[in-house]
Amino acid sequence: MAIMLLSVGVAVLCFLVVCYTNWINNRKKSSSQVYTSWPIVGMLPDLLRNGWHIHDYITLLLKLGNGVFHFKGGWIPNTDFVIVSDPMNVHHIFSRNFANYPKGPELGEILEPLGDGIFRTDADLWKFQRKLMHEALHDKRFQPFLERCTRQKVEEGLIPIIEHISKLGLEVDLQDLFQRFTFDTTCRLVFGFDSNSLSVELPIIPHEKAFDDMERIGFKRYLMPKTYWKLLRWLQIGDERKFKEAWDIFDRFLYQSISLTRENLSKRKSHMEEEEEFNLVKAFITQGGGEHMDTLEKSNKFLRDNAFNLMAAGRDTLSACLTWFCLFVATNPSIETKILEEIKEKVLQENYVVGKLRFFSAEEINALVYLHATLCETLRLYPPVPFNHKTAVEADVLPSGHSLNGNTKVLICFYAMGRMQEIWGEDCLDFKPERWISDRGGIIHVPSYKFTAFNAGPRSCLGKDMSFIQMKIIAVSLIWNYHVQPVEGHPISPKNSIVLHMKNGFKVKVTKRFG
Repeated sequence: MAIMLLSVGVAVLCFLVVCYTNWINNRKKSSSQVYTSWPIVGMLPDLLRNGWHIHDYITLLLKLGNGVFHFKGGWIPNTDFVIVSDPMNVHHIFSRNFANYPKGPELGEILEPLGDGIFRTDADLWKFQRKLMHEALHDKRFQPFLERCTRQKVEEGLIPIIEHISKLGLEVDLQDLFQRFTFDTTCRLVFGFDSNSLSVELPIIPHEKAFDDMERIGFKRYLMPKTYWKLLRWLQIGDERKFKEAWDIFDRFLYQSISLTRENLSKRKSHMEEEEEFNLVKAFITQGGGEHMDTLEKSNKFLRDNAFNLMAAGRDTLSACLTWFCLFVATNPSIETKILEEIKEKVLQENYVVGKLRFFSAEEINALVYLHATLCETLRLYPPVPFNHKTAVEADVLPSGHSLNGNTKVLICFYAMGRMQEIWGEDCLDFKPERWISDRGGIIHVPSYKFTAFNAGPRSCLGKDMSFIQMKIIAVSLIWNYHVQPVEGHPISPKNSIVLHMKNGFKVKVTKRFG
């Protein structure tokens, strides 16, 4: 009982701190004092006061700390953590001493809807998940299927909407279109069906909105003391109530989709029908799963967890990168011109008809070095996943000389790493695709512990090459056929979310390039 009263007391204190800092923030948006370690509450008031631009605030703290900053939460339990951006420390954590830095149980609580999928698990279960995922993604049928799905969705979904908007001279949220695009294609890759959220009507899809709500509230769990959000969850009020409702909605979608996949697979077997196109859930079912798939109930839970993780990986990371990419191309005419000239020179070679829509295959876009460099530069400054969370199991000393106690939470800030002069030079804040191109005209290899957009070490992204294929097919088809112009006065800033979307979307007008 005493522990419960203490937890409630701490939660109430946190609530008062939030109210106080919001009041201070309304009176004075900026302050010359970057941070202060207050009695009892430590640096939490400054963190909450700067929550509206949290990624840039953490970047500032890391610059002050030369790549390492120890955030102290005072007396409030589980609020101390170390923030890291120095590449040698990142290499140490992600690779050299990988076993000492799992994701840890606290992250597992924050991201509980992911279940026992690859993004949330550690140790042997993670190894099993990664092995199974690797087999599915490297199935000889998968890449052709991925390319076919992406190109068909460009031709039948994205471009018809862009054409409609262009003819009517309307404004559109390009981020929303990209999110719908990747949600539909990911549904088809994972379950074998198109959810058809990308259409001229732009329908509201409940499970898609639920996904966004979980992502948004999940990020808030990072910023709030665990005692506070757990109290909200126990009382089922505020954001935690919305979180549970969104989780239930998305779970129903996942389980219904799995049941439909099983049903279709069973029908084909019983009627000796020819196998339909490849999808990842079907691949998991037919591959089996050893001890982790020994009953129907467990296998459905296993499929649900893996499907959720695949949806998270395929839907939001691609749409976030494409949105920022289009912003940089639209606001840098010289970059847009270079991409167009590269397409003419290396792909079309005068073989095109002015005024006619042109679509591109994965094979055609392989030669587009400057396009690839522009995507890399986008990912450097706006990595779709802006930070990574680890826990030091045992005490350790980082290459920088900083000591960590056992059970220390470590936050690796990918967003800040793209803004460090020590890594990228004095022009680190400039958008400069040329930094990725060698004197011989190829892409310069940058170690993953410096360019962390696809993670690093044993947990590096399995779908990196596939992501580039999808983004290039979409980007080239859009840029070649249309000119994108941001709506004047529309605010652009990163969203406080697990994935680095634009806070207010990306409002644009589009005009046909060769009309």
